[in-house]
Order: sequence, then structure tokens, then C-alpha cells
Amino acid sequence: MTSTTLLFLVIGLGLVAWFFGRLKATGLQANGKSSRSALHSLPSYHGWYVALWAIVPATIFMMVWSFVSPALITDAALNSPAAAQLPEGGFARAAILSEARSIAYGYQVNAFNPLSQSMVNPYRDAISYYQMIGAVSALLMVFAFGAYAWLKIKPDLRARTKIERVTMLVLLLASLIAIITTVGIFLSLVFESARFFSMVSPIDFLFGTEWNPKAVAGPRGETGFGAIPLFWGTVFIGAIIAMIVAIPLGLMSAIYLTQYAPAKFRAWMKPILEVLAGVPTVVYGYFAALTVAPALRDFAVSIGITSASSESALAAGVVMGIMIIPFVSSMADDSIAAVPSAMRDGSLAMGATQSETIKKVLIPAALPGVVGGVLLAVSRAIGETMIVVMAAGLAANMTANPFSSVTTVTTQIVQLLTGDQEFDSPKTLAAFALGLVLFIVTLLLNLIALRVVKKYREAYE
Repeated sequence: MTSTTLLFLVIGLGLVAWFFGRLKATGLQANGKSSRSALHSLPSYHGWYVALWAIVPATIFMMVWSFVSPALITDAALNSPAAAQLPEGGFARAAILSEARSIAYGYQVNAFNPLSQSMVNPYRDAISYYQMIGAVSALLMVFAFGAYAWLKIKPDLRARTKIERVTMLVLLLASLIAIITTVGIFLSLVFESARFFSMVSPIDFLFGTEWNPKAVAGPRGETGFGAIPLFWGTVFIGAIIAMIVAIPLGLMSAIYLTQYAPAKFRAWMKPILEVLAGVPTVVYGYFAALTVAPALRDFAVSIGITSASSESALAAGVVMGIMIIPFVSSMADDSIAAVPSAMRDGSLAMGATQSETIKKVLIPAALPGVVGGVLLAVSRAIGETMIVVMAAGLAANMTANPFSSVTTVTTQIVQLLTGDQEFDSPKTLAAFALGLVLFIVTLLLNLIALRVVKKYREAYE
């Protein structure tokens, strides 16, 4: 029995336990309606109480067993007569055991080493034996703990309190996983970036203007790890061109849908607008590379810009701005719609026009949500890779010409970590340094936005 099948079986038995626990509690409830023995909690809570006792201990055992059983299986295989033919220690012995284990589990069909084939049957026997032990133990735990919980069902059992405590514990663990994951990412970036900065000067990296990463420095000692062109490309495409497109269009669409559009039109257009957020970025990349970029190049040539490239910052920025319009529009729409109608009606009653009410009352009052939408859009644009790769190119140029080819931090991270890399060379470790800088910049943007939101929320609440 595979671990997946066993898990589904345990869950199924847990549902059966829930049914019997609820059934017993329902019977106690029926008998206690006219006496002091009424149930403290609803029957469904008693059912979940029994189900959790049946499922959780068995699931924990299965997780622990999945880590313990491989060592037991290997020991059992090594104690078989076929193991006497194996070489003593070393890489060859480990390779033979690994190949035999892969065949026994079904990950591999044929063995390249005859000795590996001789160890397949001992491995299969050991796997079957210990899988049977694990399955029987897990099922016994389901019945034992389920029966224990079932017997504890009494009118005064505080099942609801216990279930709520378990729910709070699950929520706490979920939040801790998110926090620990973030801390782990940050610490890994710091550790690898420290290794990079031990090889490359931070001053050269943060203020250098030449980006040409190499595993070994050139004959004159140059490194080519100046990241200013990458930072500029990220800001130029994601924070300037894309925002010039996304903020006005997103904000104006939100204003129109909330203040001017008929209800039926809004009911159709808002979901259609938000569909843009679900389109895969590779589709936007193809659209930018095959449609927008050639059109912009032809336009530039027609107005006399002969140096226009088919891969340009303008093409990537415009398409990226279109892609993030829903982030700005949706947040602004919800924020404007949430402004109390009394503020709008009061402004109109004082003689202000609808446009003046929008500019001087609704937008300032909804500014926290608008800022949040813009922040989300900026973060999305800064982290975009596919559109830049397909429409803006990989050239690290520090130029303000929107018709030139540029690149961004995320694009270079992907390029540095693609393929077989040596993680002891500055070329590969540069990706972690770029990631750390991007992480810090995004954190600062969040702090600034939170400060702005807090200031205006105090002013308009």
C-alpha cells in the first residue's frame, strides 16, 4: 500500500469516525433535552473531535515513519545474503544501493550494474515488509485513538472549545510558516550575498556602470559587476514607463466604473478588465515581441530615429503597464466605492460639480487604497521577467532612450542561474546579491506606502 493510498484511507476512516461521533452526540442530545445532561457543544463539534483524534495521530506517525523507514529498509537489504557480494564502502557501494532502490520503488526499469539487480529483490521484500508495518500501525492508531475519543463523548465534554483551540493552532502554524519562509529567504540571500561581496567590492557592485559578469576577472583585473545599468533598466521599464501607462488608465477606469458607468455596464466591464490579471505573462511577452515592438520600431523610424531597436524598453514597459492595469483599477475601484456616500452627497449639496467631488473628496478619501494598488502594481512590474526577456532584450545599457534595448534585475537573475552553475564563482553569486537589493528596495517601497496610507487614513477617517 502506497503512502498516498494509506493517507486517503486514514482520512476516509476519519470521516467515518466523525459520523459515529456525531451520531453518539445526537443520541445524548435527544436524551438530555428535558434534563441537566444537555450537551455543552453541538453534535458536529463532537464528530470533529473524534475525527481529529482518529486522523491527526495517525498522520503524524506516517510523517515520522516516512523519514525512519528508508534507513530500516536499507539495513534490512544489507543484512540479506545478496549484500555479501557488494564492495566494501565507497562511492561504488552507494551507487549500487541507490540504483537497486530506484528499481525497487519503480523509478527505474533496468540496472546498469549486475550487482544492483541482485539487490532489487531484497529491497522489494524490505519495502513491502516495512510498508505493511507502517500501514497496520497507522490503521491501528486510527481505531485506537478514534475509540478513545468516542468513549470520551459525554454531555459535559467541551468539544467546541477543543476544536477551536485546534483551529487556532492550525492558523498559528500557517502564519509561522509564512514568516519562517520569508526569514529563510532573506537569510539565504544575506548569506550568499556575503560570499559574493567577499569576492567583489560592494562599491563596484552598487555604483559600477559596467555589467559584464564573468566567473574569472579579466587580465586587467576588471570584474564587470557594476549593477547600475540593471537598476536603471528595472526603474525605467517597471517604475516609469509601465506606471505612466498603468496609473492613469487604471485610475480613470476605476473612476468611470464607480461614478459614471451604468450598473449593467459595470457588472460586465469590471470582470472583463480583471481578466487581464489572469493572462499568462508569456502571452504578454509574445504580444510585446511580435506586435508592439515592431510597431514601435517602425514608428520610431518614421519620425527619424534610425537607431530604434526591435527590442526596446518602451515595448516592454507599455505591455507591462497594460498587464498591471487591473491591479491599479481594482484597488482604486474598491477604495472609491467604499467612501461613505455622505461625503459625496455633502459635496454635491454644497454646490460642487461631480468632477470636483471626485477630485477633491473621493480621491483623497480613497487615497490609501489607491496607493496600495499602485504599490502592488509597482511590485508586480519590478518582478516581471518574461516580458522583458522577450521584448526588451538582455543588453545592460544605461540609456534614457525608450527605443533602446535594456534589461532588468530579475532578467539577469534568471540568466545567471540558468543551466549548470558553480556556486563558488562571483558570476553565480551575483544573482543572490541582485535578489537582496531587490528585496530591500521592495521592503522600502512597502514601508513608504504604509506611511502614506497611515497619514491619509488619519486625515480622512
